[in-house]
Parts: sequence; structure tokens; C-alpha cells
Amino acid sequence: MKIKSGLILLSFFTLILIACGVQKSNTTEDGWVNIFNGKNLDGWTTKIHHYETGDNHGDTFRVEDGIIKVRYDQYEGGFNDRFGHLYYDTPYSHFHLSMEYRFVGELHPGAPSYTLLNSGVMYHSQDPRTMLKEQDWPISVEMQFLAGIEEGVERPTGNMCSPGTDIDFQGEHYPGHCLNSTSETLYGDQWVKAELIVYGDSLVQHIINGKKVLEYTKPRVGGDVANRYDPKYKIDGTPLTQGMIALQSEGQPIDFRNIKIKNLKK
Repeated sequence: MKIKSGLILLSFFTLILIACGVQKSNTTEDGWVNIFNGKNLDGWTTKIHHYETGDNHGDTFRVEDGIIKVRYDQYEGGFNDRFGHLYYDTPYSHFHLSMEYRFVGELHPGAPSYTLLNSGVMYHSQDPRTMLKEQDWPISVEMQFLAGIEEGVERPTGNMCSPGTDIDFQGEHYPGHCLNSTSETLYGDQWVKAELIVYGDSLVQHIINGKKVLEYTKPRVGGDVANRYDPKYKIDGTPLTQGMIALQSEGQPIDFRNIKIKNLKK
């Protein structure tokens, strides 16, 4: 009995060590967690306008060469407002998100002109499982990514857009849908490092290539732009204290890599 008990205890502690090793392999010493494994979309859920949650229509979001690629080569016909998002399945409240993105290829035929070299990452988003089939945008706040189109014409990146939400900027309610950052205009298919620091429903900071380019406060439900949502999920004035993180698809091919997050919740 003593030998069997010893073997059982040894096996138990071996499993604990293996589990700890797996956790450590995904978490760096300074607390960063890789939320994209570089191999597949495990732990992520798609929601594309006109389709049910979980239907990755046309293989819009795919993994190749350790990169999440957004592509439309399997779409039949034009774009048809098939705005899509890829949601990480774990909600966050206080966090530091870091990733790299680059624009590639041509705008898919039929996509709105404003989506040229345009994408982003949503945060404090509603769960895709609460979205209706014909809802176009999740109620969320977006860190918008843009690239320059015409040489000499400013088009900053790391901006804020607010589908179904509101924010305060410089201590006052910001009435517009999008708010430009102070970033320089970036051209071509270069990799850009984007970081997002969020403290619940208080302070939000956008960082591009290591420089803070935008800061605002009090994200909350409000405004418009999101359409055909379930009304029970849009109670204007409700503070946005946490939610899902989602990569955007709106007609422009784009790549994402090195997606990691640090939990800032004490």
C-alpha cells in the first residue's frame, strides 16, 4: 500500500508540474500571455454580418505562417457589407494589449471606399453570442488602424471609433464617431506595433510604435452606428467596464501577429 500511495503521489505531483509548465510556456516572466497560439484559431469565435455566430464564412479569418490573415478570395460576388470580427473568448477589464498589424493586397470589390487601408481591434465588446444575425457592428469601442493613401495627406492610425458607444475626451463628452490620434501617417505594408491600455471604464490609452498617440476616458454604451442589435444590450449610459477583444474585417486584407495581453486587474 505504501508503494502504491507513493506512486499515486508521484503521478499527482508530476501532473501538477506538467500543468505549471504549460501555463508558464504561455506566460512570460513579466505577465504577458500570448492569446494567439500561432497555429490555429482555438479560443477565438467569428461573427460576420449576415451569418450566424461561429460561421467563418469564406475562411475570412485564417492562420498561415504564424499569422492571422484576413482574406476575401473565397467570397462570391461583392463584399455585400459582410463586416466581420474575430473575438477572443475571454473577456477582460483592466489590461494591456499588444499586437502587430500590416495592410496587404487590394480592397475587395464592393467594400465601402472608407474601408480602404482601414481595420482595427475592438475592446469592451459585447459577446458575439449576444449579437443578432443581421447586426452589423458589435457594441464596442475600436482602436482604428489606418494607412496613408495619398502621399502628403495626413491619415493617422491608432484612432478611436465608437459603434454604439460614447467616450469623454479632455474631460467632455466627445460627440463624433471617430477621434483622430496624433500618430504620424504610415504608408505601405510595413508591420506596425499597436498597444492598447485599458483601465475598466476609466482611462484608455492608444500607443503606436511605442508612442502614446491618444488618451480618453469613460467608455460607455451610447451613440449610434451599430444597427439591428437586440435592444436589451444597448442601454445608453451604461459604463463599459469589461468585454471581449475582437480583430476586425471590413473588406481590406490585413495580417495580425504577436498578439499578447497583460492583465492589469489587481
